[in-house]
Amino acid sequence: MSAQSRRLALCGMLCGLAVVVLLLGGLFSLAVYCAPLLAMAVLLPVLEEYGPGTAGAAYGAVSLLALLLMPDRETALVYICFGWYPILRPRLARIPSRFLRLATKLAVCNGVIAVLYGLLLRLLGLTADLAEASRLLNGALLVMGNLVFLLLDLALARLTNLWRRKLRKRFIS
Repeated sequence: MSAQSRRLALCGMLCGLAVVVLLLGGLFSLAVYCAPLLAMAVLLPVLEEYGPGTAGAAYGAVSLLALLLMPDRETALVYICFGWYPILRPRLARIPSRFLRLATKLAVCNGVIAVLYGLLLRLLGLTADLAEASRLLNGALLVMGNLVFLLLDLALARLTNLWRRKLRKRFIS
């Protein structure tokens, strides 16, 4: 099997698995946020083996399929808005200052959350309901979203190390 065929097979299989994870996440209302995170993790080997260009193409393919196939648009939009973060992570890891690196990650998270929920509120027409919602509740949800994002970042780092140290030997010969 040639290297190009191997690359295509691995990327195709992992993209298909990511779409299946997203589709299964759409079946359960609690998995709206879990499924996109798991789909990001599924595509980590593509990033590790073939670099950010191929990983970006895989992310684009999964995003397009999620938009076309997902019955739950919120799950698809969460993946579209956050699915590119694993590609950005290695660049953010190069920031020398730990505080600046953390601030940058949180700025990315809050910017993406603002765009995501701005889109969702416009598409679903919930702006009047949101204006009536408690500001304290919205602030608490934003803080929890930031904490979950930091846990996602930690999980992606550990899954990347797991791929490099143990799993790569089993799947890539």
